[in-house]
Amino acid sequence: MCLAVPGKLLDAQGDDPLERSGRVSFGGVIKVVSLACTPEAQPGDYVLVHVGVAIAVVDAAEAEETFRYLRAMGELEGLEPEPPPAAAAP
Repeated sequence: MCLAVPGKLLDAQGDDPLERSGRVSFGGVIKVVSLACTPEAQPGDYVLVHVGVAIAVVDAAEAEETFRYLRAMGELEGLEPEPPPAAAAP
């Protein structure tokens, strides 16, 4: 199933709106995405990302709610940070 996943835009690069990109954090996992469809997106905004393209700017509450639903459905494979390794027993 293909879903749009919310993430926080950390920074943006590029002056040409069609070539603009940015680093987006998905609960700690950072991916570079295209911002061509969201020229209004600014660092600190939450964006919905589908197949590497930010398709909409959303508010933080909506982003968190969507992330909770996706986590509950098990649809965040590859977008959540790896848990820290268990400490070795002494």
